[in-house]
This record gives sequence, C-alpha cells and structure tokens, in this order.
Amino acid sequence: MNQPLADRIRPKSFKDVIGNDKLITTLEALVKNDNLVSMILYGPTGVGKTTLADIIAAHYPMNHFRFNASTDNKAILKQIIDTVKLYHNVVLIIDEIHRMNRDIQDYLLPYVEKGHITMIGITTENPYISVNPAVRSRVSIFKVTRPSRADIENLIRKIDIAEIKKAIAITDEVYKKIALVSNGEVRTAINMLELLLLVAEENDVIDFSFLEKHLPEAQISAFKTGDDYYDILSAFHKSVRGSDVNAALHYLARLIAADDLKSLVRRIRAIVYEDIGLANPLMGVKVEAACSLAEAVGFPEAKNALGAIVIEMCISPKSNSAHLAIQKALDDVTSGKTFQVPSHLINNPTYDNAQEYKYAHDFPDHIVKQAYLPKELQGVVYYTPQEHTKLEKAFAEEYLKNEKIIK
Repeated sequence: MNQPLADRIRPKSFKDVIGNDKLITTLEALVKNDNLVSMILYGPTGVGKTTLADIIAAHYPMNHFRFNASTDNKAILKQIIDTVKLYHNVVLIIDEIHRMNRDIQDYLLPYVEKGHITMIGITTENPYISVNPAVRSRVSIFKVTRPSRADIENLIRKIDIAEIKKAIAITDEVYKKIALVSNGEVRTAINMLELLLLVAEENDVIDFSFLEKHLPEAQISAFKTGDDYYDILSAFHKSVRGSDVNAALHYLARLIAADDLKSLVRRIRAIVYEDIGLANPLMGVKVEAACSLAEAVGFPEAKNALGAIVIEMCISPKSNSAHLAIQKALDDVTSGKTFQVPSHLINNPTYDNAQEYKYAHDFPDHIVKQAYLPKELQGVVYYTPQEHTKLEKAFAEEYLKNEKIIK
C-alpha cells in the first residue's frame, strides 16, 4: 500500500503551511531565535496542528519525542524523561493532551516548569475547558483555525497529479467543489482529490459527472446543493431572521439534501440566540430540544423536527439586543480595556485600598448601590434594550430600575 498523499505532501517548513499567518509568524520567530516555549495547539481536525508540531520538532532532530495521552502510559513518559539527563532539554509532543490523566500530569509538570521539557500539546478540544488548569498555567495556548476555501483550492491545484496518474485532466469546477465541500479541512480535500486520481484511468477527465460516479454519497449530496453551500446557509439564516417561513423552508430543504446535519444544527443553534434572543428566550430551549432530537434520529426522520422548529423560529418575535451587547463588550476586551477588578469584588483582596463588599441579598429588593465595573469603565453601557416586544419591554423596565439603584 502506498503512503497517503496527504502525508507525502505534508509541509516541511512554515512557509509551506497555508492559513494562520499570524500564528506561523510567531512560531517561526520562536524557533529561529531558539526561544521555543511550551504550548498547546488546538483546533478542528485536518487544519495542520500535527504538521506545525512536526515542523517545530524537525528543528530539534536529536531530542524530540512523542507521547499519546490516549494510549501511552506513565512508564513511557518516564523513559522520555530519563533522556533529559542526557540532553538537559527535550521537546515533547503530546497528542490528545486533553486525555492526559492527573497522575501523568503531576509527574510531568515539574519538568515543564523548570524548562527541562518543552511541551507541545495537540488537541481538538478547547483547552480552556478540557485541559487541567495546572497545565494551562504553564503553557502558551494557540488556536489553529481552518484555512480559507481559496487557500485550500490553491493548495490542491499545486499538487502534481502526474505523480499519481499521468495524462489526467481535472476541471476547474472540480477543484472549486473539493475546496468547498472539504469544509476547511486540508486533509479532507487532499484525500478527496487522491481518491479521484486513484480510480481514474489514463486520459480520463475528472469533471462533475466523474465526481458523482466515484465520491461517497454524502459528499455528492453536498455538491448537489447547486450553489455555494455556505451561500445557502447564509440565505437560510437571513430568511429566518427576516421571518420568511417559506424561504427558510426552501433553503432548509436544500441543506437537508446536502446531508450535513452537523453544520445545519450548528447554524440553527446560532440563529436562535443571535436573532431571537431576549424577544423569546424559551425558543433557545425549544431549539436545543429539536436539534438534539435531530442528531439522535438522523436523516431522514430529522427533517420533521427541523422543519417544525424552523417554522416556529420564523414566526417568533426577534431581537438582537443580546448579540449587540456581548459584541460591544468583546470589542472593548479585545481592544485592551481589561482593567483591574474592583477590590470589593475579589474574595481575598490584597489591595491597600480594599473596600467592603455589599451582599446584595441583605438590601431591599436584593439590589444595592456599589461599583461592579473597573473604575476606568464605570458608566459604559453595553446592553440597550429593544422594546418592540412585550417580554423585552418588561426586561427593559427592570433593567432601567436596577441601573438607577446600582449607579
């Protein structure tokens, strides 16, 4: 059996990696200056986490090791750590770091902390949730994101297909469709192209009809949406937001035909809190129930639950006040407005000017005048109520009453 194409053409240097330009610049500088730090690389499958770790490890050919947190045990880790005595510092790549048990973590962490081991953890899970805080506090955490569709298309166009099968022609449409349906996963796109090349005969033309003949049905369904899959998702989202039941059902049907339940329910879950929000908070519970049922029964039965909930979402009153509020707050945080927390909100304040915390439940109506925001942000307003629905109008009245007391 031949080595898979995706492995054969795996990038050997940072300049060959597509996407994640800012991260690549940082990693390249760390390696170039021999200032490598322990880190965790996290993100979805097929986006290059292992590739980045391998490129880093290649700069330390004599003293890097791999450890799989799912399958390897403490004895294997001990063997690796024994080499520290020879090299004084080793690079340790840990696959599936979120599965590393506490016993192994406790054994490993002192070596990471002293710099004897430079750890590169790899995971598809969010490390802020899935990785022990003791590990997180000792590493830098980098998110590896999906490359753009254009990046993937450019990559697969550069593959020397003659190496696999000579005298083969591939149409532009096929390259575009592969980049589209790969959903940002480089490995998926390469594997799809390789499959087509392997089943092709010399002088074949790989066009859309060839795709229909040879690719798995689930992938073909995604191709058959007729337009850009993400354009249809966008049209579906905007139709629900615009309360057009029939348009939403039309685009829903096209998405169901694409047979990508995971992307569909993800979008529905996003819509309910972005566009319905505080106008109908219970809709979030209903959507979650419908999406969970759809995931449990799968297609074709899932279409009934999805159809029903999409109709109700369209008819529901809409509000984006919560979406706007959290986005405004995030904009402040990402722009650097992260000031010192008021001393009276900290359990064990060490500030010299610590103030007494007032326990709200001890006051009338369970609300008390005191500052909660950092002093630099006092008076800032993130949430602006929208009063066109009865429920949020009631929220607005309570919100404004509380604000008068607190301020």
